[in-house]
Amino acid sequence: MNTDKFQYSKLTDKKDIQQLGSILEQCFIMSSGDSEIYIPRIGVENLRAIYQNQRVVGGLGIVPMGQWWGGECVPMTGIAAVGIAPEYRGSGAAIALIQNTVQELYHQEVPISVLYPATQRLYRKAGYEQAGSYCTWEISTDNIHFKEPSLPLQPVDAKNYLIFQDLYQQQAKLTHGYLDRHSAIWQGLTQPDGRETVYGYLIGDQDQPQGYIILTQERTQDGVNLKVRDCAMLTNAAVKTFWSFIANHRSQIDKVQWKSSIVDSLTLLLPEQTAKITQHQRWMLRIINLVKALELRGYPPGVSAELHLEVTDNLLAANNGKFILSVANGRGEITTGGKGELQLNIGGLAPLYTSLFTPQQLQLTGKLHATQTALLAATQIFAAPSPAMVDFF
Repeated sequence: MNTDKFQYSKLTDKKDIQQLGSILEQCFIMSSGDSEIYIPRIGVENLRAIYQNQRVVGGLGIVPMGQWWGGECVPMTGIAAVGIAPEYRGSGAAIALIQNTVQELYHQEVPISVLYPATQRLYRKAGYEQAGSYCTWEISTDNIHFKEPSLPLQPVDAKNYLIFQDLYQQQAKLTHGYLDRHSAIWQGLTQPDGRETVYGYLIGDQDQPQGYIILTQERTQDGVNLKVRDCAMLTNAAVKTFWSFIANHRSQIDKVQWKSSIVDSLTLLLPEQTAKITQHQRWMLRIINLVKALELRGYPPGVSAELHLEVTDNLLAANNGKFILSVANGRGEITTGGKGELQLNIGGLAPLYTSLFTPQQLQLTGKLHATQTALLAATQIFAAPSPAMVDFF
């Protein structure tokens, strides 16, 4: 497919920004004018557009953030709001937009990029692959049995998200795949949508809180739901207080929803296995700069191993070739060369990097080919909990 007919650029002209806003509103079934709220939130400077004959035919947002891997925060750029005008779909505009974005990120020396796919086929063509989970859990309040909170709760103004940031970061550092959030994500969590009210609570003493809860309530045809928009709990007492607080809503609330990983430790405190996953999808990751991505993440501190990689990348030539990943004391170092005992393309490297699948599972599905020695080394190096995010962008 010929993509040379398209031009990729930042947006500076006001009419072009409005045109992209109209495209995004149609693509994402927004109300008229919603893009005027969304675009300033992520920043006009973070918009990118694809043009044909000097006309905006689509675009996206790039969101600079970080992502926690093995206790280390790796710089990451999120790709958000990818939209192509309906009359240009199937023309090659979308793949031209994504490939140009990947190349721009490489020139910016960004190690990794993450997105939520509307269609996997498009993003796989650009080197993205499944890398982690995003789950919505639900439970009836009748199935939560906690009587007394262990800690006090302090109501706070949720709009002042700086109150929560340090607590979130402490939890994120310990959670494989969590984000170092962009301000746009914090605003989305703490700002009301429509008529709803956002409530915020600190768990514990206000001077030394041990967690927080941000929530909303809504009436539906099936009853009244409490939605936990965000939460962090750093101690066992905070977890018990969380469940006690939620249980105390049972006289008015029918169901509670929250975001978590596919294996949620919060459910271990419930008396029965009554909490269920109601939504599960996988986000995708691309290795943009192979050397930086592998050297900046953390590794199991007790592992000392060497992995000989051979990687192919059809878009970014610098990622092609043989590399040796040497891991010791929780850190990794890359040198060029080696035996190439574990062979894979740049897409196959993503779920290995994030530990979504084991090396054996990736070999079984044809995502890599390796010797037994390399499989053993990779299993030790990339051993980690199942990766997850609680943020959608």
